[in-house]
Amino acid sequence: MSDLPARLSVREVGPRDGLQNEDPVSTADKVELIDELGRTGLTRIEAVSFVHPRAVPQMADADQVWASIARPAGVRYSALVPNLRGAQRALAAGVRELEVVVSASDTHNRANVGRSTEQSLADIEELVALAHEHGASVQAIVATAWGCPYEGEVPLERVLWVAGRALAAGADGLSYGDTTGMATPGRVTRLVGQTRLAHPEVALNLHFHNTRGTALANVLAALQLGVADFDASVGGLGGCPYAPGASGNVATEELVHMVQDMGVDTGVDLDALLAVAARAEAIVGRTLPSQVLRAGPRTRRVDGAVE
Repeated sequence: MSDLPARLSVREVGPRDGLQNEDPVSTADKVELIDELGRTGLTRIEAVSFVHPRAVPQMADADQVWASIARPAGVRYSALVPNLRGAQRALAAGVRELEVVVSASDTHNRANVGRSTEQSLADIEELVALAHEHGASVQAIVATAWGCPYEGEVPLERVLWVAGRALAAGADGLSYGDTTGMATPGRVTRLVGQTRLAHPEVALNLHFHNTRGTALANVLAALQLGVADFDASVGGLGGCPYAPGASGNVATEELVHMVQDMGVDTGVDLDALLAVAARAEAIVGRTLPSQVLRAGPRTRRVDGAVE
């Protein structure tokens, strides 16, 4: 495994991507969850989304949450925005790491943000310019990068076109979202490989859902290509309100458990993370899909001790 990255950067997306698909959670519980995650060794947390409250009522308190989190030294916080108006709200709140989402699938983009992919792309250039004026960075997230629940297959060329347009508009980084868990390792290899050929210097993040049980296999495929930046969600929380069948993201503790056993450092305390996953489960009031949360790390014995 010597060809794998020595260290992997994990962006925790549970407080945003996870909670947006649950029954509304109180502001206090959101802040508690974010603050507990910030004490596990995670250094990047996607905290909120500045979407219209009518579109995603679970994120209606984004301003209050953003103003209330503890922000310990060494932890960076970001926010998702769907459009220029969302970016304006986020910048006014003090956010300096933005993620703007645009779907490779036109049908999903219309369902998600009420406009065509082309319209969203046209918005990005002004959004990026505004963010840069405020000293903020912008990562472009290309959703439905490996398929769409409405359209089915999304041609690789279409995904690369959307990514190229966003980068040409000035985006500082790129993320590919597997919105409904349609990626498989071979497809990950092809898209990452073609992206590296077209944009060899781009900062690339990958966001996998475990809808069909392939998330960790997809992570491994990407790791073997040198990708070292992944999204994950505590407990396996997650989904998309506008993508039928989109179940949770790859669980942060499952990702950390696997890669650390492979010798890839994450800087995350797995025991502390499992405690937060259990708290997340209590907050949402349902059993979360994380298998490591259920079984514990591979070193746990039947008597409960850990080697």
